[in-house]
Amino acid sequence: MPSAAASEVDVGQLNWFTAVRAAQSKKALDFVALDLRDITSLTDFFIICTGTNTRQNQAVCDEVHVQMKNDRGELPVSVEGYDNAEWVLMDYGDFILHIFIEKTRLYYDLERLWRHAKRMEIPPEEPALA
Repeated sequence: MPSAAASEVDVGQLNWFTAVRAAQSKKALDFVALDLRDITSLTDFFIICTGTNTRQNQAVCDEVHVQMKNDRGELPVSVEGYDNAEWVLMDYGDFILHIFIEKTRLYYDLERLWRHAKRMEIPPEEPALA
């Protein structure tokens, strides 16, 4: 029987997998998943992605919100930056989704800032049905 800690990790990963799928469905790009469990108590995972413009970032945020609520029964603890949408942060407790436009992502460079974090494999995008 799996330990409680293993079950919690599985739930956390299922949650961020759902968020990634939702973001992929709105054509977000350049996904990076960072495992922060050994580095900080802030959250377990950072998921970072890029939209091509602020309107797309808002659409990604909206879709993640809907799919996380409908599929996982989860609502974000907080959402920051939605109105400006150059960097939208969705905090789900066990993971934080960062949705950037490219220039803002390059400027803040979270991947470098958290370079000691283990990179997690991003599930491949499911092909659209014709």
